[in-house]
Amino acid sequence: MAAEGDFLMRYRAVSNKLKKRFLRKPNVAEASEQFGQLAKELKQQDCLQYAAFCDLAMARCEQTLFNAPGEALALTDAARLFLLSEKENRALQAPGFDEHLQAALNCYSFAIKVYIEMNQPVMAASLSLELGNALKEMNRPGEAIVHYQRAAELQTQQPIESLLSMGEMATCKILTRDYDGALSVLTEMQLMCQERGLQLPGTSTPVGAFLDIVAKCEISRVLLLMLLEVSTASRRLLCLLIPLHFTSLVFNSFLQTLTDDVSLLNCVISLKAENVNAFCSLLPRSCCQSMPRPWRDTPGSRLTLIVR
Repeated sequence: MAAEGDFLMRYRAVSNKLKKRFLRKPNVAEASEQFGQLAKELKQQDCLQYAAFCDLAMARCEQTLFNAPGEALALTDAARLFLLSEKENRALQAPGFDEHLQAALNCYSFAIKVYIEMNQPVMAASLSLELGNALKEMNRPGEAIVHYQRAAELQTQQPIESLLSMGEMATCKILTRDYDGALSVLTEMQLMCQERGLQLPGTSTPVGAFLDIVAKCEISRVLLLMLLEVSTASRRLLCLLIPLHFTSLVFNSFLQTLTDDVSLLNCVISLKAENVNAFCSLLPRSCCQSMPRPWRDTPGSRLTLIVR
């Protein structure tokens, strides 16, 4: 309690220096430095939430001084401290109202806004990714989707980074059982690889990292189509469309490197014939668990696929 009282006294003393007085201009730069020093001391004492409040006060001072980089840095430090405090509470299983998490979300949002105003989308995207990863680790994939999507939009000038962010977004959609949304994201990723990826002269086939991303997207899309509960007519239409879209693994030498993995050509043939059992026979026994009866005979059942 004595340490807490000492903190409050010092915090109020620094705050009083910022009050306007007659014929005297407050020294905002000095107050910002003192708030930063107090935040460091509180962090060493493991008072993370109090240190975060000092960083917020420092950010307000930097905003008054029109120092955008300093403001963004202070907001980022405050957001990370609030996030660490929330993780500690969860580790201790302490009851709460997620107040530290909400404070971290607000700080991240303001820091991202400052970086966007500074015309630094890369820094803003990195903070969006950091927040998305934190929410995903805290078993909140539904909330992380928005931040991964924002990161992908901010990374339009870096196709590979944007595709990786979209891949995280697709993963979160799968975790929330939004298979339709995940399928749409993976389709968009494949089109983006074909449009913006490096290609061999005279061909439309992407190379390098883009080819690897296309391969993963195609396999994931096949598995998602098998997971979705669709009608017989829609299933037949999908089986006719699959050979038109899933082509990279069939016509590229990358197929020769698939040893124990899925042979996409045989998968397409099995899907076109609506033979789920044949599709499952292409996978190792440890990687496929199917329903006891064929899928087309049991419209309400689902096929569960677990791929290494």
